[in-house]
Amino acid sequence: MFLQLDNLDEAVTKIEQNKIVGIPTETVYGIGVNPSSQSAVDNLFKIKERNDDKPISLLVHSFTELRKLNIKTEIPEVVELYWPGPLTVVVEVYEAFPPGIGTTNPDSVGIRVPENELALELLKKTGPLAVTSANISGNNDANNHIEAEKIFGNSVSAYLEGYAIHGDGSTVVDLRVDGGKILRQGPLKWPPSYC
Repeated sequence: MFLQLDNLDEAVTKIEQNKIVGIPTETVYGIGVNPSSQSAVDNLFKIKERNDDKPISLLVHSFTELRKLNIKTEIPEVVELYWPGPLTVVVEVYEAFPPGIGTTNPDSVGIRVPENELALELLKKTGPLAVTSANISGNNDANNHIEAEKIFGNSVSAYLEGYAIHGDGSTVVDLRVDGGKILRQGPLKWPPSYC
């Protein structure tokens, strides 16, 4: 697959500058920022017109990347079988992220590895990103960079090209609960069935 390397480098630079970048995933098209920058996270909420009580999740490039995130919750190995893919796991962390990412009391965050080669290449270069669906809160999600650009224009600094396969959000499973509790049913079924 041909990767847009020029565009990828531009997106990495924009993330480093705490700007918003458009990111393709298999579920919906997303917009994301550096999760360590409160101003970037605030700006993400602002352009989406999103309430503060709807926390944003993280995208990471691999299961092994989780070890760098200081996670308290034990993550079952079966999760690795579903990643990359449309599964977001909610876990407790030892240290809270900036307000807007995850929740407090307890400090928790949703994490996912997207099934999109370009998104994974970006995440390899930037580390974890705070990513949410590309839409005005309450409106339909954008499924590709063209739709996202129509919504956000220059408010997003760079758009990586790509199209969502599923056109719907991921399955969200709360792993703070024994056996995992489904918070949102998406394309993936939980619990996994063993043959």
